Amino acid sequence: MTVNEYIDQQKSRFLSDLARLVAVRSVRGEAADGAPFGDGPKAALDEAIRICAEHGFNMTNYAYYAGETDLGDDPALLMLAHLDVVDEGEGWTKPPYEMTEENGKLYGRGTMDDKGPALAALYAMEAVRECGIPLKRGVRLVLGCAEETGSEDMEYYFSKRPTLPYCFSPDASYPLIHLEKGRFAPFFSKQWEPTNVIPRVVKICGGKTANIVPCKASAVLIGIPAQQAQPVCDDFAEKTGAKFTLSEEFNCEGGVCCKKLVITAEGVAAHASEPHKGVNAQTALLALLNALPLAECGTTDAIRTLHKLFPHGDTQGKTVGIAMQDDVSGDLTFNFGVLELNEDGLTACFDSRVPVCATKENVFDVIDTALQSEGFILQADAAMIPAHYVPKDAPIVTTLLDIYEQFTGEKGEALAIGGGTYVHDIEGGVAFGCEMPGIDYRLHGPDEFADIDTLLLSAKMFAEAIIRLCAE
Repeated sequence: MTVNEYIDQQKSRFLSDLARLVAVRSVRGEAADGAPFGDGPKAALDEAIRICAEHGFNMTNYAYYAGETDLGDDPALLMLAHLDVVDEGEGWTKPPYEMTEENGKLYGRGTMDDKGPALAALYAMEAVRECGIPLKRGVRLVLGCAEETGSEDMEYYFSKRPTLPYCFSPDASYPLIHLEKGRFAPFFSKQWEPTNVIPRVVKICGGKTANIVPCKASAVLIGIPAQQAQPVCDDFAEKTGAKFTLSEEFNCEGGVCCKKLVITAEGVAAHASEPHKGVNAQTALLALLNALPLAECGTTDAIRTLHKLFPHGDTQGKTVGIAMQDDVSGDLTFNFGVLELNEDGLTACFDSRVPVCATKENVFDVIDTALQSEGFILQADAAMIPAHYVPKDAPIVTTLLDIYEQFTGEKGEALAIGGGTYVHDIEGGVAFGCEMPGIDYRLHGPDEFADIDTLLLSAKMFAEAIIRLCAE
């Protein structure tokens, strides 16, 4: 029996195992003794350990940070997947933690991210073993418990265990990701004395998450009536692509009542790695406020400075002097994503995805100087995460792309992305599967799904990767 035939025969068992894993709500919770990421990820690893045992694999538990199981001695290949999931959110039409099969699709949180791919890796190992394929070196499967919340699991695991010559994670997209841009996303702040001058802005609520282009932002003003602001809003709606709405409210404090104007900007959300695909409501709002006749005060000065440093439409960091690009990773991208401004100060954060050519000198130092010159203070522990890059001619890249072409009939290509994967901090690691190009599997959204045929095909490709990379 061939490896592919063996995997095909395991379909019903595979689906049963995946349903067991999906049934565990492995969302990070409050840490406790023996459960560094809460009860959910702990329960998921316990279930994975039981499934591994049923398949004849002994899994070592690294304090519920991760589990590890090997096939063969002296492993050369590490396959890295994760068992934790993001919370279910709203909008599901099917139960998020009860796997539903429908028209060849498997619905449920984690089916594609990343419990299904994790099982595909396990079944690949079993197929190689059961078909008696000889290996000169072994293969190792590691299942982590905190990929979705910062990969602290891998920090712990690799403090205990070594890296291996080859590593891939089935926690991204096909054909293969060989380059992940670095990231610089520090918070910065500024304080000033409050004042009673009018007209002025008293509050701005911008985005809450640095890695998302803000789709909504609002400002509260005193001393400017709606009829005065409306023409400016109309003008900047056309200039920025954002939509502005106005409302007035009365506020009474200490027996004194005043009318306040609320301006709300609505844009288009996008991931910070592709900010040009969105419309930043926060920068659009700052552009509008900068054009209003505000009195000189701390909030007005901050608005003007922020608009100068982070003008609407600058998604490459040109104004702050860090725009750059290289042939392997493309352009630096820039998203001004977080802002909270009050009468006496502000906190804010931007998210820049930096290419391989980025350094402390041409990114960190430049930004730090630009902010300090305007009186902003960069967070004390700010640091830039460098890009992760594996050359296209590396053996793991050429081997996996050849396997992809062999099994799919499609052209294999090594991709560069602005986001990060599970292997970002693992030297020589690449991301290989399990999302097929052009398909929205609704990861992190309602009705996440995986395709049964894709998961089984992935298991076959992973088995072939084991055979080729561990036969040397």
